[in-house]
Amino acid sequence: MQTASKKVITGWAMYDWANSVYNLVITTTFFPAYYAAITSLKNFPDGITFLGRHFVNTELKDYVLAFGFLVIALLSPILSSMADYRGNKKNFMRFFCYLGAASCSLMYFFDKDHVTLGLMCFMFAGIGFYGSQVFYNSYLPEIAAEEDQDRISAKGYTFGYIGSVLMQMVGFGLVILMPDNPLPLKLTFLLVGVWWVAFAQITFNALPNNSAERKEKRNVLTNGFKELKIVWNQLKHMPVLKRYLTAFFFYSMGVQTVMLVAIDFGIKELKLPDQKLIITAVIIQLVAIVGAIGMSKLSAKFGNVNILLFTVLLWIGTCIAGYFITTEIHFYIIASLVGLVMGGIQSLSRSTYSKFMPPTKDTASFFSFYDVTEKLAIVIGLFTFGFIEGISSIRNSILSLVVFFVIGFFWLLATAVKLKKTSAV
Repeated sequence: MQTASKKVITGWAMYDWANSVYNLVITTTFFPAYYAAITSLKNFPDGITFLGRHFVNTELKDYVLAFGFLVIALLSPILSSMADYRGNKKNFMRFFCYLGAASCSLMYFFDKDHVTLGLMCFMFAGIGFYGSQVFYNSYLPEIAAEEDQDRISAKGYTFGYIGSVLMQMVGFGLVILMPDNPLPLKLTFLLVGVWWVAFAQITFNALPNNSAERKEKRNVLTNGFKELKIVWNQLKHMPVLKRYLTAFFFYSMGVQTVMLVAIDFGIKELKLPDQKLIITAVIIQLVAIVGAIGMSKLSAKFGNVNILLFTVLLWIGTCIAGYFITTEIHFYIIASLVGLVMGGIQSLSRSTYSKFMPPTKDTASFFSFYDVTEKLAIVIGLFTFGFIEGISSIRNSILSLVVFFVIGFFWLLATAVKLKKTSAV
């Protein structure tokens, strides 16, 4: 196939620009900082009461977010089936975009008297973000030739990092203008929703519509799971992709969890103020741009799987180093390393899967399988992290993630060996 026009490619990448503000502002900096302040021991000396039990504040946040990912994992097959069957992938992407954006804006009303509201908005914002991602990702093999997929995938992440940093700087400016005041953080939540919806219109106007509705009669509520089973049966005869997805499942437990909880570590263990947390997040995003572009170029020279092996090794070192950090400067160094490997592994994982996929028109089904794999990995990673923090400490939670990365590394090795044998045939 031929890569789509520059307008379509740029329009596709602009959705990363639009929705990445959720990842940076909501999951990484402003919401964790605001949540930590609102749910501190000063306001809740016995912990947060939820469903009749007391929780450590960040432990509960991890559980709520994990549940949101579980919902997405269960919904994703149904939604992908409906999109493939009805030919309206873009409409579903739009729905989840609006759900996530509205949830972000409603966080404006989150305070110590409405903790449940804040957590529910946090969960639904995640459902909106990741629900739209399954449709967004599935456009990649439809608009890009195989040889261009690494570059275009990296372009999307690069747009996302730049856009989210700009939104972050707006929020940072509000914090500087009104220090020691919760209003700047609440206004930023509101602006994130507006930003997300506004820039997503560029994507919705540029992306092509799906093909006409299919004529065969199927139950769209069950067909998605049947299609996942079909994908699974195909994977049994695709040893390279099967090994790669297993590796992806395990190292995603670590990658996504670190990205979602890193700032919590800075807040709880190092007592970093909001301004420094925001600066740290900006550093992560800027370095991630270099990581996404750099990994794309390195993969062209050394191969995707080899670069992923190298990246996972860096993640292992990052988690081990994170366990021992005690100073602010150590945190900045580790944060920079996280940014470098974060950008590279996300972009390269997506494009590697796209390359290993068989030729098919049902890209949404295959990317649904990819997203379900990732979301289940996050559920396990977040639950493990929260559980270990609840019974011991957040440092032990960080160290426990090494296990997931090590297993993922060995499955990537198996992928590399099988790929080499397959190529030699």
